[in-house]
Amino acid sequence: VQLQASGGGLVQAGGSLRLSCAASGGTFSTHNIFWFRQAPGKEREFVAGISWTGRITRYADSVKGRFTISRDNTNDTVWLQMNSLKPEDTAVYYCAADRTYATRNPDYWGQGTLVTVSS
Repeated sequence: VQLQASGGGLVQAGGSLRLSCAASGGTFSTHNIFWFRQAPGKEREFVAGISWTGRITRYADSVKGRFTISRDNTNDTVWLQMNSLKPEDTAVYYCAADRTYATRNPDYWGQGTLVTVSS
């Protein structure tokens, strides 16, 4: 599975962005999809995940209530809607895929997209 993340950019605190993760070259509909992020000087961290059916989602505590993950298996795309953005959300965001929902290190990764939140 090849993954392509997009939608990053510069936004003011309190604003919104929607990231997209487009998949190709594999059975997207049977893979769980995840978003991770890595801020400058920090380790990569889990942000959100969605099961291959779309019925199960989970979020990091730091984004619960502000971010929403969703998917469209018809169009092989996953979105991360990010609202009420904070400067601490600034990071490179990566989408990833794995057949195992509980994984902490997915098998497939896309390139990142940079999100910058100004105060």
